Amino acid sequence: MRLFLLAAAIAIATPGMAAAQAPSAPPTPPGAASTGGGSAAILFDSRVRFEGVSQDGLEDANALTARLRLGWRSQAVSGFTFLVEGEAVQALADDFNDTIHGPPTQAVVADPDAAELNRLQVTWTGLPRTEVTLGRQRIVLGNARFVGNVGFRQNEQTFDAARVTTTALEPFTLTYAYIDRVHRVFGDDSPAGEWRSDSHILNVEAPTPVGRLTLYGYQLAFEDAPAQSSTTYGARLVGERVISGPWRATWTAELARQTDNHASNASFDLDYSLVSAGLARGPFTMALARERLDGNGARAFQTPLATLHAFQGWADVFLTTPAAGLTDESIAVGYTWAEPPIGQAIAILGSWRDFSDAQDTVSYGQEFDVSARLTLDERWAFELKSAVFDGDGGFADRSKVWASLEYRF
Repeated sequence: MRLFLLAAAIAIATPGMAAAQAPSAPPTPPGAASTGGGSAAILFDSRVRFEGVSQDGLEDANALTARLRLGWRSQAVSGFTFLVEGEAVQALADDFNDTIHGPPTQAVVADPDAAELNRLQVTWTGLPRTEVTLGRQRIVLGNARFVGNVGFRQNEQTFDAARVTTTALEPFTLTYAYIDRVHRVFGDDSPAGEWRSDSHILNVEAPTPVGRLTLYGYQLAFEDAPAQSSTTYGARLVGERVISGPWRATWTAELARQTDNHASNASFDLDYSLVSAGLARGPFTMALARERLDGNGARAFQTPLATLHAFQGWADVFLTTPAAGLTDESIAVGYTWAEPPIGQAIAILGSWRDFSDAQDTVSYGQEFDVSARLTLDERWAFELKSAVFDGDGGFADRSKVWASLEYRF
């Protein structure tokens, strides 16, 4: 396996060799749901990444890992499309705690070695404006705050599920999924790598005069993790409007309530809220946001199927919401250079965050994040990224850096 992934790493580092084997079709963006295509296609997605972690109270971690996804999608026949994809992750330098191996005194980089089936699905489009997918699949809903594929980690989160998406009830877009099993980022060798599930997911989206409205309901029940079981209902509104010349105002508002269900091992009734306002002009964006996850001292609002790295800071301090809840106040600034001297685009993003409990009385710390992503062409991308967390209230200081090179077709 190590030789196999070393070969993949060599291919990534050799543009002429890899490009010669690449088809002319553009790649599917990572994290996007796969849909049936009209012609057959080979799926190839690779990434080599360095991640360094320095955390108070633990030994430093330095991880160099390679990830390869290789698959095939059939052509559509009578409305049916078949997709199969394998995934392999290998540490090329393993001076880190990967959650399975490595000393508990060392900082964690949650990219353990793995070789497993990532997706195995059949999609049917025989009904008007409707897609039905059955099998092991990628599911990303909205901004992935509640259901996502955790695409940042090397081992992707996928689901054994039945999913229906339809736009036949115009103007509504309706998505329903039943999830039987969750294949988590920790891999098959981890006791926490798989959750048996009896979960129902429902999303309804529609345009309104003030933005796109999403109504959702998530009934999550996990046999292997009953404490993560819950029922959540909520609404999210996202919109923008031209205010003066090239300037646009953007806004997001979201409310949700989470309660226990038959699979929970506790009784709770918790709230979630998000308010964000921003400005945009051409390639420049800026937004202020306040996100609050309620906590009662014993239990807090949780989103166990989310792409959690994208929320509450890239240092990943709050992957599990503290029992007293969490308030995240942030400012984020972004700029996209559309025609740089090298490549197609450079996207720069920076954010500053202040964390406290749900009542905003106990400080948890502050964090500064920054990233720069160079898209060389439709297949190649390079990214540098950093997160620095200055902790309070018992949360340890930590800093993380990443450098990654990606190739896909």
